[in-house]
Amino acid sequence: MSELLQTINRSLLELVGRGIELLPGFLIAAAILWATRYGIQGIRRLVSSAAARWIPSRSLQSLLVQTSQVGAWAVGILAASVIAFPDLRLGDLIGLLGLGSVAIGFAFQDIFKNFLAGVLLLLNEPFQLNDQVIVGDFEGTVEEINIRSTQIRTYQGERVVIPNAMVFTSPITVLTDRPYRRTDLEIGLDYNTPLPHGLQVLKEAMQGVEGVLSEPSFEIDIVGFGDSSIDFIVRYWTRPRKPEVRLARTQVMMALKQACDEAGLVIPYPIRTVYMFDQEAFQEHTPKVA
Repeated sequence: MSELLQTINRSLLELVGRGIELLPGFLIAAAILWATRYGIQGIRRLVSSAAARWIPSRSLQSLLVQTSQVGAWAVGILAASVIAFPDLRLGDLIGLLGLGSVAIGFAFQDIFKNFLAGVLLLLNEPFQLNDQVIVGDFEGTVEEINIRSTQIRTYQGERVVIPNAMVFTSPITVLTDRPYRRTDLEIGLDYNTPLPHGLQVLKEAMQGVEGVLSEPSFEIDIVGFGDSSIDFIVRYWTRPRKPEVRLARTQVMMALKQACDEAGLVIPYPIRTVYMFDQEAFQEHTPKVA
């Protein structure tokens, strides 16, 4: 029994002594991590300033800044691990990371997938910051593209955070990819309207409407015979951003309505014509005899 107690006592003393020996290393490692955390802010400003000077693409600037942050953390954690555990050499640490890469990959596959998708988005630049896009069911202005997610501000003021893997694999409509954007506006005129006259009135109404571009020029087409009207489509071009599109649409509708009123053209309500006939005359109620 005394030998067991002596063995336990000796082991505890060895553990305490080992802990005292490692304590300076742990303190230095903690100081390195603390310095890394606050030093990243300076690294971010330095890299951002250099990238803004030499790289014109804002997406690539963002990619460089974010990868520099990740790299700084990796170096800081690696240095802290080596100092905290002196017996653990750099080669052993790299080997340990290699052995654990499979398990880490399975555990964090979604994170790695989003990270890789974010890097590819920033490199390929299918859209840029401040572009207005449609991704899946979401439409709005791109506020931020980082290595994990893309943030969109909807027109209602809501912020939507979409994982980069979803953005990368989804169809994306970039509404502001070109300096102009077309809107198709339907309008119907009464069947008694002379079509050449109706076309002329609509064309004159579109001249000089606020927000409508002169180039490309607008187009007006007759597209079909509706239930209660002859249907026209007015195709016109505006600046691509949503507020400009909405403003121009309002101005166009006001101009078309005013022109039709002044010219005496009727924009009809839905109309249904019901024909009445004498069932006795047609004898539809009498069963047919074979």
